[in-house]
Amino acid sequence: MGNDGGSIPKRRELVKEAARALTTTQAKEQLTEQQEYAWSTCPLSRKPLATPVVSDAAGTLYNKDSVIEFLLKEDGREKEELGKVADVKSEGQFVELGCAGDRVKGLKDVVEVRFEVGKEEKREGSGRSENWVCPITGRELGPGAKAVYIVPCGHAFAGSVVKEVAGSVCLQCNEPYAENDVIPILPTVPTDLAHLNLRIKTLREKGLTHALKKAPGSKKRKKNADKETNGEPTPAGTKGTASKSKSSSDEDKSELKANGSKTHGEKKDPDNGIKNSATASLTRKVMEEQVERNKRRKLGQNENVKSLFNTSSNTPSKGNSADYMTRGFSIGKK
Repeated sequence: MGNDGGSIPKRRELVKEAARALTTTQAKEQLTEQQEYAWSTCPLSRKPLATPVVSDAAGTLYNKDSVIEFLLKEDGREKEELGKVADVKSEGQFVELGCAGDRVKGLKDVVEVRFEVGKEEKREGSGRSENWVCPITGRELGPGAKAVYIVPCGHAFAGSVVKEVAGSVCLQCNEPYAENDVIPILPTVPTDLAHLNLRIKTLREKGLTHALKKAPGSKKRKKNADKETNGEPTPAGTKGTASKSKSSSDEDKSELKANGSKTHGEKKDPDNGIKNSATASLTRKVMEEQVERNKRRKLGQNENVKSLFNTSSNTPSKGNSADYMTRGFSIGKK
């Protein structure tokens, strides 16, 4: 039988047939199955897609409530495994866009996709409860046709509409958009994947999220850092020079004031070692108040404390408190 310690099996005895690459027909069938599943099922919750639906920077569709539950989960192995299920694939291979856990770290990383719901009933075999169509052409949006949506408004159209219609304004809400902000839904073409990958890198460098909002960890810019004059940005080499010159001039002024007080001042102040004029004046005031407080304490100028003690000069009569030899006796007068 083998593997019982009495014999050592060879590879040709265990592997009967070598792995074969998929044919073109099999690869197409597999890609079609993946597209049908992605268009009908949320990869995080394994539930059918239903409005409201959101999408990340890679064009993957999710149920909005599933994304919220995913974000509320505690960081750990379970959340990591759940985030790996939504990897973007192209022709059966992983691409550089990564998994859902890397792309979705907050609600700013997703955009709500606004699909137009058709009047016809849903197609047989589809897991969705709604029939999504293009509002311009009326064609059904699904695995058989290329669909896109616009950031940040989120209106979805057929891919041919955005290419054929001239202009950079949404046809539904008239909101302007850039050419780079047209996101293909569930892309499979390598050029679309490369476009999305480049867009993600550009937004990260600018400190923006997929929804064109400020990333939570990005640095804040100064108000006067990047001023533009007549549409021309200021050169990079002059950034921050104004702030540096202001700080250096303030330091020079404080040093001149400190030196002048040393040479022309008659009294020795306790703040001679302090270069900052504001700090020196504050220290001087505190020291003067402390000296006055000590003087008052020594002189006993507090009337409330004086009232506790008797200041009268009347001395009580000795009476029986005299010497023990004369106590109780009195000498008569002659």
